[in-house]
Amino acid sequence: MIASSAVVVTGAGQGLGAAVARSFAADGAPVVLVDVGPEGVEAVAGEITAAGGRALATVADVRDEGAVQDVADRCLAEFGPPAVWINNAGITRPALLHKMSLADFASVLEVHVHGTFLGIRAAARQMIDSEKGGVILNVTSSAGLQGTVGQINYSAAKGAITAMTKSAAKELARHGIRVNAVAPVAATPMTEKIRTDEKLQQRYLANIPLGRFAEPDEVSSAFRYLASPAAAYITGQVLCIDGGLYMAS
Repeated sequence: MIASSAVVVTGAGQGLGAAVARSFAADGAPVVLVDVGPEGVEAVAGEITAAGGRALATVADVRDEGAVQDVADRCLAEFGPPAVWINNAGITRPALLHKMSLADFASVLEVHVHGTFLGIRAAARQMIDSEKGGVILNVTSSAGLQGTVGQINYSAAKGAITAMTKSAAKELARHGIRVNAVAPVAATPMTEKIRTDEKLQQRYLANIPLGRFAEPDEVSSAFRYLASPAAAYITGQVLCIDGGLYMAS
């Protein structure tokens, strides 16, 4: 990735997405921040510009096909075609499966699966048209690799993202586009319920060999690495930044 090349980050109004956006901006990349509401992305964009970086705050629901395409078009008009597109937006609706409503199951899949697909497609179209290649990074989870109690919807969604990552990597490689995924365990609003409930926290941390949640800034370095020339021969992979929570045999 060239420092002046554009980076799109969804779910950038807080947590991991905000940390990743700040990190790329600090490296000199113009960043397009995407979130469903204006408050967070405008605040993060303001921080970046105040520090001398370039940022464009955009409001879009990643489930909306037209809205995602508009983000891609605005990126092209403002900064040129995206060199890196990061599909980070997500939600949780936890419940034991026999108590989970179909609406809560579907809503999680719509944001994660539909949203990630639309992001991959929008990025791929502009990267192919530019003939410059690019990098697409998706956010998955150990839940999608090994399942988790009380989140069958989230596990299904993250498992789908892992599969989409591999499929897209095979399909887009001929265009010079690399597609990878990151599976983090970080202290973000997404994990707040686990981190603030003493029993849940103890149970969860007992399964993490390093015994703690990562800070978002620790995880952002993995995204920069996968987007960099140092990772030029890496595609179709899932990088677990999880303190050892998931260890494939």
